[in-house]
Amino acid sequence: MSIIIGADIVPTERNSSYFEKENIEYLVGSDLIQIFKDTDYRVFNLETPLTNDVAPIDKCGPALRADCSTILGIKKLGVDLFTLANNHIMDQGETGLTSTINLLKKNEISYLGAGENLEQARKPFVKNIKGKRIGFYACAEHEFSIASENNAGGNPFDALESFDHVVALKAECDFVVVLYHGGKEYYQYPSPMLQKVCRKFVEKGADLVVCQHSHCIGCEEKYAEGTIVYGQGNFLFDDCVNPFAEHSLLIKIEDDFSINYLPLVKFENGVRLATGDDAEKIIDAFKIRSEQIKEDGFILKEFAKFAPSMLQNYLIVCSGFRHRIICRILNRLTHGRIVKKLTSAYSKDELLALRNFIECEAHRELWIEGLLKK
Repeated sequence: MSIIIGADIVPTERNSSYFEKENIEYLVGSDLIQIFKDTDYRVFNLETPLTNDVAPIDKCGPALRADCSTILGIKKLGVDLFTLANNHIMDQGETGLTSTINLLKKNEISYLGAGENLEQARKPFVKNIKGKRIGFYACAEHEFSIASENNAGGNPFDALESFDHVVALKAECDFVVVLYHGGKEYYQYPSPMLQKVCRKFVEKGADLVVCQHSHCIGCEEKYAEGTIVYGQGNFLFDDCVNPFAEHSLLIKIEDDFSINYLPLVKFENGVRLATGDDAEKIIDAFKIRSEQIKEDGFILKEFAKFAPSMLQNYLIVCSGFRHRIICRILNRLTHGRIVKKLTSAYSKDELLALRNFIECEAHRELWIEGLLKK
């Protein structure tokens, strides 16, 4: 038995023609084509709706879309199963999701992690692969693509439900894989909360937890009887321009559920299997980070260093000045000093109130419900 788990696939303007022409030789190269052919089962994350209708939802961040014709290249790659539990699958609304699901069904590509309502979205997927029952469970952090009882979308991570779903899945499977779409983009370590969540999935029966979404290679943790991968980067997502997005990993599962990693490197508008020094550097850096997180307190200390770099952006958005033209002009003229002035204008009491609104469950629930009705 062999399974490949890859990360994000997004046909973009720069490479969609290669998908449409089924030119996978250009997209992934002959080495990866052969690896896929030699593998029993191939799992990826489809990070975009496949639809010809342009109907973007209201959201922050880009609203992704790929034409239906790109399914030709996706099919040629040999994808067997897609997780749709991610923060972009509803970028073109319910029409986009319906188009995607219908297209996958027509091309005999299985999917999980999204549906016409929450009941459908949270269903796991079980596959018998050479006599082993492998269960897949997919969920995503709460952004703009999450299903509810009466609305279509991706399966949300729910601390009161998701772990129970894995317990039930483990009871009927030999091995369980959790595909968790979350974590901070371009951050190569888990946050303290992300580690806690992933460890709990292992405690509840997951043999492998794979965190996608971060667009960068993170690190590995062996915990209890399972393995956690905190970020594997992209697979085919040509719009990411961050240096971290230049490299990624394929995860390969073998007969006894041993796990190996195949390093990838971005090549023009596609990707290639890394070789030689490139492969060695990618794997060595992955191993170093995996050793670092074993140190007592490392994850907490690293996160404490990283968080302040994000706080300024959060505060400026809350101030309401971020998109005002005068603020943007002044910020450019003062080389960023105006932003620092605006964020330092918060009093201690105001910052404590903001913290309480976000940290307290009751306040946070009201924030979300109020913003949904705005």
